[in-house]
Amino acid sequence: MTTAIRNDRLQKRFEKWDVNGNGVIERDDYAAEADRIISAFSVEPSVPAARSVREAFLAMFDFLAEKAKVGPKGTMNQKQFIKVVEEQLFQEGDAGFSRVLRPTISAIVGLCDADGDGMVSPGEFRTWMTAIGVEPAAITQTFAAIDKDGDGQLSVEELVQAVRDYHFGALDVPLLG
Repeated sequence: MTTAIRNDRLQKRFEKWDVNGNGVIERDDYAAEADRIISAFSVEPSVPAARSVREAFLAMFDFLAEKAKVGPKGTMNQKQFIKVVEEQLFQEGDAGFSRVLRPTISAIVGLCDADGDGMVSPGEFRTWMTAIGVEPAAITQTFAAIDKDGDGQLSVEELVQAVRDYHFGALDVPLLG
């Protein structure tokens, strides 16, 4: 995958996460993304699984903001966001994706895993994807593409790999909004 595709996808993520459209990403933008996902599952924000999703998104922002040298109360413009994600995820490879994204993906799995088996079923995946605005027609095909072991369930590992695949151009549907 080319750097241009990767940067285009990071630019789109930046624009989507800049919830208030002020040209910077701030902690409140990450909280708003978490709240949107929580709301889609019709779960009260005080429920432990919902709190975990919100805390994971905020921790992801805090980590990236620290690495960008703006701190958790600061903001990141598009250039800073792309640079820090490039450094923390792409240059670090699998370790970077696991360190930065695994906690958030695990928390989302905890929220949408209605049966408590630690896996995401097709119905749970549909709710998640609908929450982040994925076109309904793409959801079933995306699930099948992510389900590498063909067991009809998605593990946290498969989902982390899917986010990585999206940013490297091997998957066309973003999983984190």
